[in-house]
Amino acid sequence: MKRRWRKLENKHVGFLVLGIAAVFIIVILLFQNTLTQITGTSCSMEKDICPMYKTINTQTYLALSITGLLIIVGLILIFVKPKEKIIIKKIKEKKKSIDKSKLDKNEKQVIDILEQENGAVFQRTLMEKLGIGKVGITRLLDKLEAKQFIERKRRGMNNIVVLRN
Repeated sequence: MKRRWRKLENKHVGFLVLGIAAVFIIVILLFQNTLTQITGTSCSMEKDICPMYKTINTQTYLALSITGLLIIVGLILIFVKPKEKIIIKKIKEKKKSIDKSKLDKNEKQVIDILEQENGAVFQRTLMEKLGIGKVGITRLLDKLEAKQFIERKRRGMNNIVVLRN
């Protein structure tokens, strides 16, 4: 047994609200008719002077105006189109394996370190791990950047070396 309540659309809710408003109008008018009959038998004054008749009319108009608001809400729900959901799918690309056959020993080590560090590492960390000085690491990274394996990004006084996809 499927539950249909989960797929209740604004349009269906609008019709439901209009149905409830129609029932309210019938109840209000029946209530007003009954109160008018009771007031007619209990009030000894004329209809124009008796304060109970004025109260009945005020209550009826108030109830009908609230029901009118309910009707407006129902109509809005019926005629206003719901916002469409936008679904964005991310497609995971397979990481291309890097062809390291044309790289020398130090260049391969840099690529391996970057792959272990999820593709990004500080230049100073590479210097420490490889045991190379500033000039040597700069030249090594220049070669890799020229071959388009890496990018260097300046962050304050440091460089971050990023593996290109």
